[in-house]
Amino acid sequence: MSALDWKGGILVSALPLPSRPLGVARDVISTPRAYFWSTPIILAVTLFLLVSEGPGVVRDIQISQNPLVLDDGDVQNGRCKTRKAIFTDCEARLVYNYEGQNYSTDVEVMFVDFHVGNYETDLVISADHPELATMTLALDKLWNRIITLAAFIALLGGSSVVMVFLGLRIWRVRRQLRHPAKLVAVPVEITAFDRRRGTLSITYNDKIADDKTGRSAYTRMRNGQEPFVIGEANGKAVGLAVRHGDTALPVLLDDRLQRIDLTDEERAAALAPFAQQRNEGRGGSILIEEPRKTVSVRRRLLGFFAVPLLIVAGVMGFWLWYVTSSPTQFQSPGMDINNLMPAPLNRWGCDQLKKRFGDDRAPFGCVAADYTSWK
Repeated sequence: MSALDWKGGILVSALPLPSRPLGVARDVISTPRAYFWSTPIILAVTLFLLVSEGPGVVRDIQISQNPLVLDDGDVQNGRCKTRKAIFTDCEARLVYNYEGQNYSTDVEVMFVDFHVGNYETDLVISADHPELATMTLALDKLWNRIITLAAFIALLGGSSVVMVFLGLRIWRVRRQLRHPAKLVAVPVEITAFDRRRGTLSITYNDKIADDKTGRSAYTRMRNGQEPFVIGEANGKAVGLAVRHGDTALPVLLDDRLQRIDLTDEERAAALAPFAQQRNEGRGGSILIEEPRKTVSVRRRLLGFFAVPLLIVAGVMGFWLWYVTSSPTQFQSPGMDINNLMPAPLNRWGCDQLKKRFGDDRAPFGCVAADYTSWK
């Protein structure tokens, strides 16, 4: 007999199973379809970023060790594109002559910046390796690029590694389920389900049992099968599952126990205690989709305007900090924001900066016609 003692107070019973090792049906643990297409896409994007941006970052780290700006270098076809307001790509063709040798190379850099308007840049090479050339803009944004690339690689690469690990776990569990083993009943929380084309797809979480693992699993039920629902906790249905030996994921059972290799007599005996509980009004037998809630026009309008308002509030707050408290007047994107402000606000902001940095050069947005003094 395998005991099921759920201390949530909804169901306390026993699932009488034979003491011998029992087998379960094939494919009771499924792999989410998204794993098959999202994992290779994420890996491909990660590799693309490494191949496209990595060599440029390494090159510019080398150049930064001993940079040499060439006044007669030619930056051709230079252009920058900004996406999603902060992601900027800049590219140019660099043509130069150094010690009688002609060089030409294409440079492309990616960084995060809140900027409006044009960028100014010169051509810079490595004094030790003159064949290595880049833009001064690329060196100015070098740490920005390193952090941006590292963040993308960590996020995308980490996601793909996790998905590969979870896929391997599912593969290992499916192999272990081929062999009979002792079954131990446990309650699991059904976190999501979807009915489509005669198939019930269910995601459940092992976080209710005393020996909970916190792991999630995914299964599909066909031919009218329903999960063995035994109650409710925290607004979610609770299903009956079994641990199969030492496998990492529990197996969610169907309400007729067809997923376990039992004789008709053993199956009837195992279902008997639960039939009595259901007759008494405890537990359930089917998942019912809740009607979709409609969102009022007022809530939709609030949601539509909430994000822009938060962005505006954040920009204004940053601007106020920049003009009143920034440790330097050459702070980006503070200079850009101040330059975009309406004339009265820009004038007030420049006055605040001039009070603190008036003896130094004026920043972008506060400069006079000579690009040095305060306006």
